[in-house]
Amino acid sequence: RFCLPLMLASLPTMAAGEEIPAALQESWGDFWLFRFFINAAGYASIVVPGFLLIQYFKRRNYLETGRGICFPVIKSCVFGSEVKSLHQEDGSLPPRAEPTESSTARQVFKLVFCAAGLQASYLTWGVLQERVMTRTYGATETDPGEKFKDSQFLVFMNRILAFTVAGLYCALTKQPRHGAPMYKYSFASLSNILSSWCQYEALKYVSFPTQVLAKASKVIPVMMMGKLVSRKSYEYWEYLTAALISVGVSMFLLSSAPNRHMSTVTTFSGIVLLAGYIIFDSFTSNWQDALFTYKMSPVQMMFGVNVFSCLFTVGSLLEQGALLESVRFMARHSEFMAHAVLLSVCSACGQLFIFYTINQFGAAVFTIIMTLRQAFAILLSCLIYGHTVTVMGGLGVAVVFMALFLRVYARSRMKKRSKKIPPGDTPIQKV
Repeated sequence: RFCLPLMLASLPTMAAGEEIPAALQESWGDFWLFRFFINAAGYASIVVPGFLLIQYFKRRNYLETGRGICFPVIKSCVFGSEVKSLHQEDGSLPPRAEPTESSTARQVFKLVFCAAGLQASYLTWGVLQERVMTRTYGATETDPGEKFKDSQFLVFMNRILAFTVAGLYCALTKQPRHGAPMYKYSFASLSNILSSWCQYEALKYVSFPTQVLAKASKVIPVMMMGKLVSRKSYEYWEYLTAALISVGVSMFLLSSAPNRHMSTVTTFSGIVLLAGYIIFDSFTSNWQDALFTYKMSPVQMMFGVNVFSCLFTVGSLLEQGALLESVRFMARHSEFMAHAVLLSVCSACGQLFIFYTINQFGAAVFTIIMTLRQAFAILLSCLIYGHTVTVMGGLGVAVVFMALFLRVYARSRMKKRSKKIPPGDTPIQKV
């Protein structure tokens, strides 16, 4: 009975000869791979019965024979209206509001408002994320304090607030008629909570700047997932920028600074968790693109995904008994409570700023703002938490962000060229 725990506890050391931090040596149950399988088992306890119920209703042809008070709920969850949008072009984005009689000063004010909202939300979110996952709470001269270890609880906190905000927004504003079967949101939800869990958990093993660069490099797996899931094709400049991003990230990861603190060392476990984050996140975005073939708004998507995210995470936490344990930790440390609540508020507000910015100014402006945010996040983390970056590492960061801006520029040029093509000519393929 002791073989499996010992193997799990020694896996990262055997794989890369890394040292497990002292905080993780207290119990093999704290090891990330064990926690991952426990969380996955909790999700499976909800997914498997749900899958069997969906198959039962479909085989029984419930849409034709069903009656009673539960019929509308089951129809919405299992069948939907099955009315898809005829045009999938930019289905993931609402039609951008073109300024008609708006003054230049008003547009500048809107742009500054959007940029400030996105920067404030996600920079604060990044700083708090690193604080919660890497620092102790309740430390005194005699007591070293304790770390918060349950990343899934933070995911739950983020999702419950996002679910509430999206639900209120949908209830108070006019939305398109919903047609997608609700169960289809569960796929994006599952990959979304797993990617978020990997993101939080990775901070126990890698520095925050490394995590930010890993997010920037997710362009590569997104392209791979696009080919596999959506059968997309890409232009040569997209492959070029993806290669530049790979080179920049490699330069940063291979650079070494003297006397690096243990919390800033990139370990094998951290690399695996970042890879998991990128893979799950890439699937999420591509699956959501496929869901947008149904007529829906981004806020409806946000609501549907977060409904299942709350269901999965609260179910898993209750099964493990971790929900009460996390609440007790929150009760012991009021500072952690404030950080967790503010983390959730920043995440939910950030999503609303995303939708508003894309609606007002388009995806290109939004991408530039978020790319700048990533650069500011690295700088802020280095200033606050004392991370060191070598010259080679700094060049790697510069290469990554140069490739990202080149990607935005090339995409905007390509869209302008496609608009100028006469109706009789062959249009350039949309990417």
